[in-house]
Amino acid sequence: MTRSSLPPDTTLDALAGCWRIHQRARGHRWSVDDLLTAQWACTAAPSARTHLDLGCGIGSVLMLVAYRLRQARHVGVEAQEESWRLCGASLTHNGLLDRVEVRHRDFRVPGALRPDEAFDLVTGTPPYLPVGTATAPRDPQRAAARLELRGGVEAYLETGAAHLAEGGTLVLCGDGRRPGRTLDAARRVGLHAWEHVELVPLPGKPPLLHVMVFRQTSPPDPVAVRPLLARTADHRRTAEVQAIRAAFDMPPMPGDDPTAR
Repeated sequence: MTRSSLPPDTTLDALAGCWRIHQRARGHRWSVDDLLTAQWACTAAPSARTHLDLGCGIGSVLMLVAYRLRQARHVGVEAQEESWRLCGASLTHNGLLDRVEVRHRDFRVPGALRPDEAFDLVTGTPPYLPVGTATAPRDPQRAAARLELRGGVEAYLETGAAHLAEGGTLVLCGDGRRPGRTLDAARRVGLHAWEHVELVPLPGKPPLLHVMVFRQTSPPDPVAVRPLLARTADHRRTAEVQAIRAAFDMPPMPGDDPTAR
């Protein structure tokens, strides 16, 4: 992937440790939902040997999981050409092509994944908004990341379940306002929630998103919803969020309390 093949507003930004990610200054950029999805994926399946990231976008979850699970082979599938090119450029920049692959495909279409391909770990951060429920961004890349132009959580869970190895783990990020939609879609494809975390942006605010861990068997005990507070009332990152960033060797950000790490 050459620099000239990337959009003119592309920046090369910090991701994890010394790894960098190509993203557009005014396009879709990686954010906290990617970080939390990767964190729960790495902690729920630390011994995974194979990892599939559905709708991998610019590759943030794909690479964050690869940063921690260095023993695994990682495959990302992305339909949008611009995001696929950015992801490929980041894999090349970080020297990851020997163990991380990105396919330019719509994962809902036969041929994107072989019928016999099964993965120990599957991740996904689908767009949350059905078409017609929100104003579409003018930028096509941002629109694809926000609106369900190629399906939402149901499509991710259906494909993920079909390619989940026996005993595998699926980690999905969803709309914090509609956890029932994610749970219902998982039940329809035979998956059971083992963890359910809700990100609360500030004290007193409703959940922004949820991250759920699914497996093919039922958990031994009922799963309680666990809130994760992102920032304190004075807008500082909480100690837990700082610890998650530190697990990916991310430096403190301005305003962070270094004693909380």
